[in-house]
Amino acid sequence: MPSHLSADRPAAQPPGGGSVDALISQTRRLKGDVDAVRRDAQDDGSDPQGRWQRALYDLALHQLNDLDEHLAQLREGPPAPAAVEPAPAPAAPTTPRRDSLLSRVGSAEWNLLTDEASWSGELYQILGRDPAAPPLTLDELPSLVLDEDRPKLTSMVTDCLVDAKPIDGEFRILRPDGAVRTVHMMGEPVLDADGSTASMWAVLRDVSELRRSQRVVSETRDSLQHHQHRAQTEHRLAVELQEAVLPPWRGSLRLPQRSPETLDLAAHYLPSSTSALIGGDWYDALELADGDTLLSVGDLTGHGVAVTSGMATLLGAVRGMAMAGTQPGQLLSWLNQLLDATVQPALGSAICCRYRPETRTLAWAQAGHPAPLLFRDGTGRRLNAPDGVLLGATSGASYEQAEEPLEAGDLLLLHTDGLAPGHDSMAAVNLLLGLAPRFDEARTAQDCVRMVVEEFGETAREDDACVLIAKVTG
Repeated sequence: MPSHLSADRPAAQPPGGGSVDALISQTRRLKGDVDAVRRDAQDDGSDPQGRWQRALYDLALHQLNDLDEHLAQLREGPPAPAAVEPAPAPAAPTTPRRDSLLSRVGSAEWNLLTDEASWSGELYQILGRDPAAPPLTLDELPSLVLDEDRPKLTSMVTDCLVDAKPIDGEFRILRPDGAVRTVHMMGEPVLDADGSTASMWAVLRDVSELRRSQRVVSETRDSLQHHQHRAQTEHRLAVELQEAVLPPWRGSLRLPQRSPETLDLAAHYLPSSTSALIGGDWYDALELADGDTLLSVGDLTGHGVAVTSGMATLLGAVRGMAMAGTQPGQLLSWLNQLLDATVQPALGSAICCRYRPETRTLAWAQAGHPAPLLFRDGTGRRLNAPDGVLLGATSGASYEQAEEPLEAGDLLLLHTDGLAPGHDSMAAVNLLLGLAPRFDEARTAQDCVRMVVEEFGETAREDDACVLIAKVTG
């Protein structure tokens, strides 16, 4: 193949063999390092970020393979032109390896004066042509190209021959075996002594796998961005829904409001420290029509908008049934039926209390939930829990109800089970009971909530949690 030079510029000197070998060694070391990191980062394909990272590793390896191929060819020197004479028993063209980005780069030159063409053996492999067949002329080359890409090839060749513009573009070919491949072509016109175009040379390479890897990276990046956007949107909706249904009061609340103050109330929601998703925890305090006060906390399993929406439904049902006079045990039975009848099965725990100020009596029931803690005179204890299974665990479940007499100065603490790491309810109870002396010195329920937040606020919780404190003041 003639030298690929224009008449008005000198030939570039080839690099020394030692420098090329050094580059090859560096490239292969880098390939090994990238492949090792890639293997360590293997995932099951369920995480969009993991798929995107895996696609980038694959693309980097493809590009390093590409660089290794080119450097190896540079070391070996220019390939010999393919023989035009028919071979006695031509072998089938070699298919590019599936584990390599491309076959060796092919080259071609088309002499415009003699209308002769010269192809390297690698170009025959790339295009899937029989090495015994004569190379295609520039007029025949578009016959291999897909119809929609032919204008692009024609324009590149015309600009090169007429305006001496370099060729740098891609087009798709249909190989005789039916495979569609993407080929990248770079070339220049070769000028004769009087400055006219005498021939055109080009190098062509199969970039199908490279483009496939780039598409995978693009698709996984788009998928990751969509996943992140959806997660952000769901988080925002869950937060807005949670804020809409949880009690609007912040700080202390005193109930009932229509009679002498009897309960000083405060509550706090503690988000998970390991998940950005909002859970189904709730707390509630509500003055009822007969002067009683409803206290409840609960937790619907799971995270996200659907769970927060389910929590809102349950909390609305609790409020409605309590306002209608339903007692805690019966209320949880009906709440269990409601959860059992939902389209998407779910599990939840809850505790429902009804405080009667006239008698200072607490009637309460629980559904698979930690029992209330009662603090009196600087000590605390856990109330004996009546029987009750998780909401949604079984159809037709019944829930027992217990009563507890309270005294002025008593402090009642309700909480969900996500306070301590690993949902260790006993660890949470022991830590809370250890706050009894400090609770005894606190003036308000809000002061007690601050102590709980200080104790548990920085804990590495896997789940959301909430705490509700009621102090008997009258």
